Amino acid sequence: MTRRSKKPPIQLTEDQRKELEKISRSRIAPAREVERASILIRYADQESITSIQNILGVSRPTIYKCIDKAIAAGPERGLKDMPHSPKQPEITEEAKAWVVNLACTKPKEFGYAAEVWSLSKLAEHTRKLAPDSGHACLCRASKATIHRILKAQALHPHKVKYYLERRDPEFERKMQDILCVYQDVNFQNNTGDISGTPEMVTVSVDEKPGVQAIKNIAKDLAPVPSRHSSIGRDYEYKRLGTVSILAALDLHTGHVMAQVHDRHRSREFISLLKQLDEYYPPECMIRVILDNHSAHISKETMSFLKTKPNRFIYVHTPKHGSWLNLVETLFGKMARTFLRHIRVDSKAELKERIMQGIAEINVAPVVHRWKMASESAAILM
Repeated sequence: MTRRSKKPPIQLTEDQRKELEKISRSRIAPAREVERASILIRYADQESITSIQNILGVSRPTIYKCIDKAIAAGPERGLKDMPHSPKQPEITEEAKAWVVNLACTKPKEFGYAAEVWSLSKLAEHTRKLAPDSGHACLCRASKATIHRILKAQALHPHKVKYYLERRDPEFERKMQDILCVYQDVNFQNNTGDISGTPEMVTVSVDEKPGVQAIKNIAKDLAPVPSRHSSIGRDYEYKRLGTVSILAALDLHTGHVMAQVHDRHRSREFISLLKQLDEYYPPECMIRVILDNHSAHISKETMSFLKTKPNRFIYVHTPKHGSWLNLVETLFGKMARTFLRHIRVDSKAELKERIMQGIAEINVAPVVHRWKMASESAAILM
């Protein structure tokens, strides 16, 4: 083998050297550019090829290639790869479209147990069906290949995003009715029209069913500084049943009236209405925002309302529109503050703890306000 002739030196300007030194120390530049910048600096300082090879741990052909590019077109060119013709893609556009179409189906349609595709299962199914479907280029498709094809279409068949189906033909009208009520309440609150005995008060009413009474089998372990940062809890537990919270949120004061029952039938709802009737002055009307639960409109409930003429005014949220009811924010607050991680020894204790939590909320009540604009609410329909 003939000995490679000695290469001419590289002359670096002050700016070029600063730029190469910056790249050679960079933690975010591509590793190949960091390596090549170091090669060019050392070569410009007249270090031998052998010395550069030993210090940087790179091959001689790599060093020669970098230097040749820098001598021919400058140091900036020495950092970059030589242009090359891209490899002709093996997977055709038709095959990619076939994969996308397949991803838009459900695996159960092909006899699998899964409800949604995983990338590995979709790749396996693609390899199985591709040859017979005229897409032999996919017969060795891997999980990464499927991922790249779907990523180009921003498609995620392995994920589920929930939506709310619009089932009420009068959804928009009912939504506007609710929003008008909230506007009216905000006006009353801002102008002080609820001082003294108001002509009308507005409460938001709903139930939170299925609150579980869960008992620990073993006691919780307290945190220990420098050893255990959180509470320790045994994985085993015992279910003691469930309870339902019936709550009415005063939209003017933030006061909460609530009851906890084993069930939430008409008689339990009527019990809450009676509590509202006793709480507010007899001369004011009670405007109730509530959903279409059967207990709210049953014969038993209607019979009770007849005994209280002009006392209660119903404003119904549309079907599948529970998010329009402000009392849901109260239930969210309960879940975050005292229902989460709660453990009890009996259902009776759970009821007591819930009522205690509500009493604590009433010590410093917060007025819940609807802040979303009508246009934004319409987008969520």
